[in-house]
Order: sequence, then C-alpha cells, then structure tokens
Amino acid sequence: MSRTAWPALLRLSARGLIRDLRAADVRALALALALAVAASTMIGFFLDRLDRGLTRQAGQLAGGDVVLEQGRPFDEAVRRALEEAGLTLSDQVDMVSMVSRGDRFQPASLKVVDSVYPHYGTARVDRGNGVESLAHGPAPGEAWVAPRLALLMELEVGDRVRLGETKLEVGGVIEREPDQSAGFGSFNPRLMMHRDDLDATGLVQEGSRVEFELLAAGSAEAVARIEPLLQRLRREGVEVRDVRQDRPQLGNALARAEKYLGLAGLAAVLLAGVAVAMSTRRYVDRHLDTAALLRCFGATQRELLRLFVLQLLWLALAASALGALLGLAGQALLVRLLSTFLPFSLPAPGMLPLWLGVFTALVVLAGFAGPTLLRLKRVSALKVLRRELDPLPPSAWLVVGVAALVFGGLLWLYSGDPGLAAGLLLGGLVMLVVLWGLGGVLLGLVLKGTARLPRGPADGLVTAVRLGGQQLARRRQASLGQLLAFSVTFFAVAMIVLVRGDLLTTWQAQLPEDTPNHFAINIQPQERDAFASALAGAADARSALYPMVRGRLTAINDQVPQEAVPAESRGDNALRRELNLTWRETLPEGNRVVAGEWFAEGPDSETGGWLDEVAAEPPPTASGAAVPISMEDGLAERLGIALGDRLTFTIGSDAVTGEVTSLRSLDWESFRPNFYVIFPPGTLERFGHSYITAFHLGDDDRDLLRQLVREFPGVTLLDVEAILGQVREVLTQVTRAVELVLGFVLLAGVSVLYAALIASLPVRAHESGLLRVFGASNRLLSRMQAAEFAVLGLASGLMGALLAELAAAGIYLAWFDLAPRIHWLLWLTLPPVGALLIGLIGHLLSRGLRRQAPAASLGLLGEA
Repeated sequence: MSRTAWPALLRLSARGLIRDLRAADVRALALALALAVAASTMIGFFLDRLDRGLTRQAGQLAGGDVVLEQGRPFDEAVRRALEEAGLTLSDQVDMVSMVSRGDRFQPASLKVVDSVYPHYGTARVDRGNGVESLAHGPAPGEAWVAPRLALLMELEVGDRVRLGETKLEVGGVIEREPDQSAGFGSFNPRLMMHRDDLDATGLVQEGSRVEFELLAAGSAEAVARIEPLLQRLRREGVEVRDVRQDRPQLGNALARAEKYLGLAGLAAVLLAGVAVAMSTRRYVDRHLDTAALLRCFGATQRELLRLFVLQLLWLALAASALGALLGLAGQALLVRLLSTFLPFSLPAPGMLPLWLGVFTALVVLAGFAGPTLLRLKRVSALKVLRRELDPLPPSAWLVVGVAALVFGGLLWLYSGDPGLAAGLLLGGLVMLVVLWGLGGVLLGLVLKGTARLPRGPADGLVTAVRLGGQQLARRRQASLGQLLAFSVTFFAVAMIVLVRGDLLTTWQAQLPEDTPNHFAINIQPQERDAFASALAGAADARSALYPMVRGRLTAINDQVPQEAVPAESRGDNALRRELNLTWRETLPEGNRVVAGEWFAEGPDSETGGWLDEVAAEPPPTASGAAVPISMEDGLAERLGIALGDRLTFTIGSDAVTGEVTSLRSLDWESFRPNFYVIFPPGTLERFGHSYITAFHLGDDDRDLLRQLVREFPGVTLLDVEAILGQVREVLTQVTRAVELVLGFVLLAGVSVLYAALIASLPVRAHESGLLRVFGASNRLLSRMQAAEFAVLGLASGLMGALLAELAAAGIYLAWFDLAPRIHWLLWLTLPPVGALLIGLIGHLLSRGLRRQAPAASLGLLGEA
C-alpha cells in the first residue's frame, strides 16, 4: 500500500466512513459537527438579519432609514446619488414661527412635510370624527395642530390660522406622529403643514433659522451602497443621524442583544467542540486495530494519517452541509415565530454566516480532534498480535492547549474584541487547571464517602451507591475527564441562562410600568413650586426639577470646535446646536463617574422632597475663570475630549469656560432628563434659566394635561408615550430571540452528554458483564449505574455553577456593562439538576448493556 495515490485514499476513506456510520461514536461526532455548524450559521444568519432589521426599525423612529439634516437645501447631486442607490426621498423643513388667529398669537414649531411623508408608520389624527390612522400628512392648504396649540389658541377643526403671509385651515388635531422625536430642539407646540404651502408663507428668508431634512427609505443593501457618501457628508458638516447615538435607549438594547446572541453561538460551538473531542477519542480507540492491519499491509504513518483525516473531512463536509441547512431553516423558523412581533421585514440572509459556519466546523474538528487523531499515526503493526501495544494517548495538556487556541481564535472572530477573547481564554485555562485540581479533590472525597457506606442488602440502594463509587475509583482518570466535560457543559448552559436572565431583568427594570411618559420643559422659576404642587399626588413617578440653560459650544482648548474634533465628528449635532446645560451639587440619579472626580461634595442636605434635590440660586461667580464641569463620556469620546480640556460655552452674549474634571456614563434608558454637561452651583444661575422634569401619567390621569396647559400656558408638555411604546416593542422582539436561541445551546449541551456517555459504554459494558458473571442482578446493575452517573452529575453541577458565576461576572464587567452578582438559585438548582439529568440519561443509554448477555459485553473489551 506504499505510496498510495490520492484517488485511492479518497475512495478508501469514503468506504470506511460509510461503514463507520453504524457506530455510535461516528454518529455522535457527526451530530456534534452538525450542531457546531448549525449553531454558528443559524445565529449568524439570524443575528445579521435581526441586527439590520432592528437597526432599520429603530432608525425609522427618526422618519427614515437615513436622515440627513443641515441649514440649507440639499444639492441636487446628493439627491440624485441617493435615488440612484434605490432610495425613496422625502423632504422635511423644521422652523419656529408665530401662528395667529384673531387677537391670539402663539409661537409654534413648524413641521413642513411633502406628499411622500411618512416613509414608515402612520399618523394618528383627529379630523373631527374621532382619531384616525393616516399614512399621509396634511393636504395642501390645511394644517394639523398639536393638542396644546389647539388649547392655547382655542382651535377646532375647520378654523383658519394665519402663518406668515398665508392662511391655513385646521384639518386635524395630532394625537401621535409616526416619527415623533424625544428631543427638546423646540419648546413650542407643533403645527404640521404641506411643503407646497411653505413658499406662500414667505417665512424662509436669508438668515432664517431653518433646518432642512432629507429622509431616505429603502433596502438595507441600498443603505450600504451609500455609506461612502454618508462618510463624505459627515466630513462636510451634514448631520447624519445614527440610531445608536440619537436613540441610545434602542442602541444600548441592540448592542447587548448582539453580544448575547454572539455569546450564545460561541457557547454552542464550545459544547460541540467538547463533544467532538470525546467522540474522536472513542473513534480512535475503535480504529487502532484497523490501523495496525493497514500497517501490516505496508501503509506508512503519513498514509494512515491522510486516510483517517480524509475520512473525518468527508464527515465534516457532510455534517457541514446538514448543519448549514439546519441553520438556514432554524433562522427562518425564528423569523417566522417572530413575524407577529416584527413590524418590519428582515433583509435577506447573506452568505458570510454560511462560510463562517463551515469554517467553524473545520476549525473545531482540527482543534478538538487533531491531537487525538495523531495517535493513529503511531500505531504499531505488532498490535495485531499483542493487544497491549496500544500507542500512548496524547498529552491531556496538548489536547487542551490546541483546543484552547482554536476556541480563542473563534472567540476573537465572533466577538471582534481581542482583549475580551484573550481575557476569557486565559481565565478559562486558569479555571480549567483549578477545576482539574478541584475535580480530583472532589472526586476523591466522593469516593471516600461511598467507600465508607455500610454494607446492606445485595441489591439495595446503599450497596448500589457503594459499588458505583468503586467503579468511578477504578477508572479515576476517565471519571475525572467525564467530570470536567460535564462541568464545562453545565457551565456553558448555566452562563447563557444567567446572562439571559440578567439581560431581561435589566431591560424590564429600565422600562418599568411607571417609566416617565411626559416631559415638562420651559418651567419658569416663579412657576416651579406651583407646578410641583399641581403634579403632587397625580403623577405616578417623577424626576427632580432640573434647572436648564441653553448654551452653544464655541471653543475647545481655545480652538474652533470643528477644527479641534476628529474629522468624522465635525458634523456632530452637539456642535451645530445649543446644548442643555444644568448645575447640580450631587451626582444625578442614573449617572456614574467613569473618569476623574465629581465636584467637591458638601454636606448632605435633606430638606424634604424631590423638588429640593437641585440647589436653588447659589451666589453668582465671575465668568472669566475656568470652572470644573462634568461631561457625558459618549459625547467626550466622539469629540475627542479628555480630562483637563477647556470648553467654552456661549450663553447669550456671554461666555463661560469650564475645565473637564469628570466623565459620566448616563442611564439613557430611564427616559428621565439627562444632560451632556453639568456645572457646579454658583456658575450658571446668573443666566436666564427654566426648569425641566419628567413624570408618568396613567390613562386615567390624562385630564391633568389639560389642567396643566390652562394653568401654565408657557410650559411645554411633551408626550413620549409613542417612543416609549416603540422601545418596549423592540425589547420584546429581542427578548424572544434571546429565549429561542437559548434552546439551541441546550441542544448542544445534550450532544456533549451523549458523546461522553457513548465514549464510555464499552468500558461499562465490560464491567457489567463481569458483575453479571459474578451474580449481580439487573436491579443492582441498574441502581449502581444510576448512582454512578448521579454522583458524576452532582459534582459536575457544583463545579459548573462555580465556573458560571466567575465567567458571568467577568463578562458582565467587560462586555455587557452590567453589575455582577451572586446567583444563589443557581447553586441550589444546578447540582441536583445535574445529578438527575446525568443519572437519567446515563441510565437510559446503559439499558441495552444490562439486557445483553455477559459474553457479548465481555467481547467489547478490545474496544474499551
């Protein structure tokens, strides 16, 4: 057989694989590889589609898949480029103007839309016959007004209002806009009109403060094609809205969901890799005699290695094809199950997850099976005559080391974070060493305990437990290996369950039932106490009243901001508009200092309520000296601002310079007032300021809004219930995806248990045959095997819980930005569940051994 040609090796390996398909270990190996491919492809397909779909749906809150904004009309070249990419365009103009009717005058925030509006969703408008859902804006010649504007000006449907040089008929009262914003760019009530009426108003003149928006809608592929154009527009100062910055409530949820799904996929791949390693060991043990015979017929070591590598490659390709089909079908099933909850169509799946899945299978096979497969290369031809001449198995540390490097590479590939990959890999290796030692100690204690059990009836439970312990002691190293395999399985599944539970808890906690659904802004200092009294007892939950001053960032370290920030941030919204500034002595709720120090803390003052949380009217200070300020860390990162930088804000005709002394992370998910920049008391009080608060009103308390509008006509009330509902909807979709993916990880865990138990069946069959020869009953064998597996499961559950706690804590801190905690329920449930699960599965798989004749069981000795 020397110098066998490749075609012959290919045919021989294919025939050998077909023959081996009857073996349980080959089926377990194929199942593990198929699960690895299916897990990675299904989660890859689904994550890719869900991410793009959710990002698009979240972006639709802004009115389109791409939203551009600047202070002048957009060039025809930009419009043509967007249309050529396959996008549908809608023009929108935002400005503030005075609306009049008779002797009543009221500033209003104008929203000028065209006939394409809206790209997504519907507007809920009362046109005199109850609230209707309309997929269009107002017609030319008419205007839709917000309820507050209708109350202030006593407007009804059919009335006419003057706007500039023209008059419009009130065609409806807006209950909800499809692209309603949660921002505070305008403090005035809304009036929506058609684009065709704008020129007749004469409001757009040279020097007018007008924002021109270009809203584009289209497929994800069309959006991807214009990315170079968007990058250029950003550099030119055009604001390109990004859901992860403009809608942080959604952006954070999407980011965490992506990380969880990626982590779940890695856990499934890890479990499949463990199953591959255990199945390969049994596969190699069973083929040692075949390899020895081939050596007798002249096969070289290289040819042996090529033959069995080709056989496993055939298996890997077949399993990859099956796994890819399962993954594609699985993600389609996920999409189908979620179709009720997805108000948008997901983009078509790409090919990258498929190739990554096949690559994952080959890498897992090479990393987890390669070192063990090398044992076939070293088999001696004399083994045909002398069974004791088995080649030594590879070093356990070699197998673990190669598998760890492979899994670390996959972790890097899937997470995109080399630091996290290296940290988890090193931590996992250290923990494996600890578990090896701990497992040996724990197994020794268990064996000593079972050995000291008193003798009972021959087929009694106590005798079964004692004999089961003796069986584990007789093959201590193999038992320790199974203990570690089961521990890794329980660890991976428990970690995914823990992360899922804490993610859902975090999402539910960030949007409780009493989450503020209304903002009140423009509250004047003399109205503060009265407004607080009006809310007292009526609002379910409310935030503090925060003082607010409007200021524009005009210098960074004495440079023009557009020159001081990175090129990609020159069009950032924070540089183009006034920012809401506040002052506060203590750190606001939901804020956390991540760098630097908060302002010097004074003595705590508890004066009696939420209204007094903000210091009122400290003495003013000179504006020339730099004062300490605290900045939101995300904005600081985008603008390239660090501790010690000096920022100058222009407020009216004055300037205030501050030095950044701390950076804060904000709880954007809370729907409470948040501020990019906070000053200490004694700096901004000399400027004109108003107050802002947030509160929650139930459906039965809506009449309070009318009362507030009548009593405080200058206060702007913003209803963010629509945005809150859309955020909850997105979180519900992500939650269901998380729960469905968890089931796939559990299936991968079962494959490990199956592979581990299948690999040990020949040894157990031989032991059962010997016990049957010496008179052991089926009842005793059944109880003994159940006790043996239950002891392994109990110890594995304990170690799996320990490893899951430590790994989850590290992942929370490094990846999910969640606070770690001890999960006591895990410690109470995982050990007994492990004992029950392993005991039950092992007992069922061993049932055939108890039924076969002792001679047949002893005949498996050569395969053990």
